[in-house]
Parts: sequence; structure tokens; C-alpha cells
Amino acid sequence: MPEPGTPEIPGAWTTGTLDQVRRDGRLAYLRLALETPFTHAAGQHCVVRLRAEDGYTAQRSYSVASAPGDELLELCVESMPDGEVSGHLHEEARVGDTVEVRGPIGRWFTWGGRTPSIAVVGGTGVVPVVSMLRHARALGVHDRLRVVVVTRTLAELPYADELLAHGAFVATTRENSVVDGRDRVAATPYPDEVAPLAEGVERAYVCGSPGFASYGVRLLGEVGVRRDVIRVEQFGPTG
Repeated sequence: MPEPGTPEIPGAWTTGTLDQVRRDGRLAYLRLALETPFTHAAGQHCVVRLRAEDGYTAQRSYSVASAPGDELLELCVESMPDGEVSGHLHEEARVGDTVEVRGPIGRWFTWGGRTPSIAVVGGTGVVPVVSMLRHARALGVHDRLRVVVVTRTLAELPYADELLAHGAFVATTRENSVVDGRDRVAATPYPDEVAPLAEGVERAYVCGSPGFASYGVRLLGEVGVRRDVIRVEQFGPTG
């Protein structure tokens, strides 16, 4: 069942004006002011559409990073090879530019703040969970959302500082790290590292590439999370 208060259907296309643009390597963090704002639930996504002067359009779906109630819509865009939309947003977009936006989309992969949950995410799959943890912070229910992140290096992880401040368990696979004051060899999370975070949860979220999604579901099963409470959101490169 969708979370209570999750929008039934996406709204109509509206105009989004870039209010803030920050680029960091392959990632661009965008905050947009919508001409017709919509209310989203934590975990939902939207579609961004670009329109050329000759009428040609290209569009791409992006998870929403902003918390419900934020006046601006925040997106994190990874630059993809030959990506029409991501390429433009990385190389051309400037504050004051406009794009077309439609949302919010997705009723399944949402978290309303009531249910004790765990999220296992990889790469840019952290973005919808950032919206969830911001929602948790706004509601004062920090402990109801536990987060496990897998990334090659900490430098490549979107929202790394914010995730660590929330208390997320971050496993790096290409560099050694320090977790809870102890040295950790580069590796994906071990079941005994995740098991304490899964205790008592009533729902689980997995977000990442198709391969990562399969891994995340398998990992949760190994620590005793029932398959019927796991919600999966997966993505892949598109134009």
C-alpha cells in the first residue's frame, strides 16, 4: 500500500526555473522553483523535459532529493555518456534557465515517517533516500530510518556528508575506510554489519542499478528481512 498522503497521480507539466546549480565532478545538484509547485512524498521522482527551439524534446526521470514541504525541488543528476538531458544540465544549464517538469511520480517507493525501515542503496540510488532522511529529520524521527550505502569511494558518493551525519553505514568497495572508529577493508557490507540495523524494521527499500537491486534484496534476506516488505527501485542509463 502507498504511504498515506501520497499523491494519486502526477500533475500536469509545469516550468521549473533553476534557482541553484552546483557541479561536483560527474554530479550536478539542481534546485528549481516550480511555476506550479507540487507536493511530493519522500522517495518519489519526476520527469525533466528539455525543449529545443525547433520543437525537439528529450526527457529523463530523476529522483527527488528535497524533503516534502521544501519550497524548491532538488535533483541530483549524474552525467551519463551521450546523455542528452544530463549532458545539457552538466554543461549548459545556468541559474535562471528553465526546463519542463512533471511529477510527482511513484506511489510504491515512498516513506511517510511512521514505519521503522531500512534502506540499502548504491551510487545515485541514495537520492530518494536523502529525501526520506530529510523527512525523518523534519519530523524528529531520526531512528525510524536506517541507511546502508555502498559506494566505490567516499568522494564519489552523492550527499556523503549528509548521509554520514544521519548515521548511515557506508561501505566503500575501492578504498579502505574507518567505520565507528575501526579500520574497514574495502568490501561490500557483510551480513553481520547489516543485521543490527535490520532488527525490528517493518519495511525495507533498495535502490540502485538492476545488478545492485538483486544484491540488496539478497543481502536483506540474509539478515532476516522478509521479501514481502522489501520495496525496490532500480534504474539504468538512458538518453
